[in-house]
Amino acid sequence: MALERGTAAAMPEVVVSHSAEETRSLGRRLAEHLVPGDLVAFRGNLGTGKTCMIQGVCEGLQVRDVVNSPTFIIINHYEGRLGERDVPVYHFDLYRLTGAKEELEGIGGPEFFSGDGICLVEWADRAWEQLPSPRWEVDLQHSGEAGRRVSWRWTGALKED
Repeated sequence: MALERGTAAAMPEVVVSHSAEETRSLGRRLAEHLVPGDLVAFRGNLGTGKTCMIQGVCEGLQVRDVVNSPTFIIINHYEGRLGERDVPVYHFDLYRLTGAKEELEGIGGPEFFSGDGICLVEWADRAWEQLPSPRWEVDLQHSGEAGRRVSWRWTGALKED
């Protein structure tokens, strides 16, 4: 069985990361499976590595800008590449949203989510019901002294070869 997302089936469902570099590396690996129009929803408590993994995704998408969490401005826009194609990358941080639906609509969330860019959404649980499917879902949790348990899945359909 092959995933509609290319070789995403080869990616493990759960990994324990022991460093920021390992977490960024997981992000780079995830970036290999993204296509224009994908949304990646990141969930996890403070300090679990959401921004770190997004930095890795952006490295994998050849973003040249400094990637920081847009906590106070809600969205950052970067230019990335998928193969030979330029692709916009939208990095959302929903931590400060209180009225998720109205605030997402106010910043144009639905237009970003339905476009050809890659949307990376931190604190996605703040607007879970407003985020489109299918999507990538990434959960990060503290694991032991310095570890992070990282799990991900594609919510789209599988197709048989």
